[in-house]
Amino acid sequence: MRNAFAKCLLTLAIQDDDITLFYADIGNRLFNPLKEVAPERTINAGIAEANMASMAAGAAKMGLTPFIYTITPFTTARNFEQIKIDIAYQNLPVNIVGTGSGLSYANLGPTHHSFEDIALMRSLPNMVVLAPADSQELTALMPLVAKDKRPCYLRIGKKNEPVVHQETPTLVIGEAYVIQPGEKIAVLSTGTIFPVAQALVEQLNLQGINAELVSFHTIKPLDEKYLHAAQQKFERIITIEEHNVSGGFGSAVLEFYNEHQLAMPIHRFGIPDHFIDQVGSQADARKIAGLTVESILESLTKVLP
Repeated sequence: MRNAFAKCLLTLAIQDDDITLFYADIGNRLFNPLKEVAPERTINAGIAEANMASMAAGAAKMGLTPFIYTITPFTTARNFEQIKIDIAYQNLPVNIVGTGSGLSYANLGPTHHSFEDIALMRSLPNMVVLAPADSQELTALMPLVAKDKRPCYLRIGKKNEPVVHQETPTLVIGEAYVIQPGEKIAVLSTGTIFPVAQALVEQLNLQGINAELVSFHTIKPLDEKYLHAAQQKFERIITIEEHNVSGGFGSAVLEFYNEHQLAMPIHRFGIPDHFIDQVGSQADARKIAGLTVESILESLTKVLP
């Protein structure tokens, strides 16, 4: 996904002289083509993420459209105060990009895991929160992000993520994308964990359960129209995310139904509320977190017919 991000940003920078990138001494080779096209708008801020966020806020004040980019925990948690005060509070069009989200950097341990970033970013007024399922969704969202004048957090993967869409879909910020219509159960997923949701739906279909598969690429603002309709159509909803079960996408769905006093069984699957200390691959970390089709199916056997 990071390659798709660099490619999209290059295209946008060629088309729009306001597009500016600040990056925290990461992906230097990745952005070499951008440096050739827009050297004065491709700025290595060094390992100083808080400064980078404030620099981007200043650039936005000057009328530019800045993107800031580094590994997710360092572009969200490390500089949260600057994002809160300099960007969100002033409602500036700064696009915060977190690469290697979730458990992508499982081989580097908890310091590089990002299981709190959705909770942090969606708690901020004015902030849009996006988590594309694959590089195709990222490609569809990037031009929309560049034109949007709100602060935006874009949560992306690292590399070699499975492709969900064979071609670039037509997406709208704030509107869920139904990939496979179904009945009785809706499986809602966000971000790069989506292939697990896809495999889960396939297994449910084999069991005679016609489940709907939906990409919630936008976590904030939530697609309330879809959720209202889902309450009337489905018996239960399953949410899947590579984020802490507390405060993430599933929590946002629960909050929506509670606020509107709508009864709907919600089954949330995410990273349990504890650190994953074991170092290994992303697949290993997902297994420990219970984010595999087998683990999810085992949990669902207690509630599904």
